[in-house]
Amino acid sequence: MPSSATLTVLGLLAGALTSFSFALQVWQSWRTKSVKDVSAGMYLVFSTGVILWLIYGLLRRDVPLMVWNALTLVLVAAILLLKFRYGRPRPTTSAQRGTPD
Repeated sequence: MPSSATLTVLGLLAGALTSFSFALQVWQSWRTKSVKDVSAGMYLVFSTGVILWLIYGLLRRDVPLMVWNALTLVLVAAILLLKFRYGRPRPTTSAQRGTPD
């Protein structure tokens, strides 16, 4: 069995990589102002799982679980906010429709 320190480093590295993937999605969505293909339902279910992992980590006092699930929750919340901000159809003006006012 690996040492406690080795397991902690492994957990921190795994969490960093998985959390970073959500940072990439936040950046892409914010930069392009497009969340057309982002599933709000998937992110809502996922965020519930992350909350449960965070609670589990807090109860176990497991630093990697606490740190990375807290960060992931912030990033997932950002994606959901962008989804609700940019995902709604924008009203079109008469000039965009090509019709007179």
